[in-house]
Amino acid sequence: MNPIDIIIIIFAVAVVVFAVVLGIIRKKKGKTSCGCDCSCCSSCSSCKSANTNKTQIDK
Repeated sequence: MNPIDIIIIIFAVAVVVFAVVLGIIRKKKGKTSCGCDCSCCSSCSSCKSANTNKTQIDK
């Protein structure tokens, strides 16, 4: 392997790890995973029921 191959692999792994960590942080804050308001999302109803259940459990 060339040094450039190793650098590319390290960069690719770092991007994937960053995406996973960012998703976990956003989920803990209660935000959506995509960052939008879910107005045009086909799975909006499933997220709303999950958020409602979580809110009721927290109270």
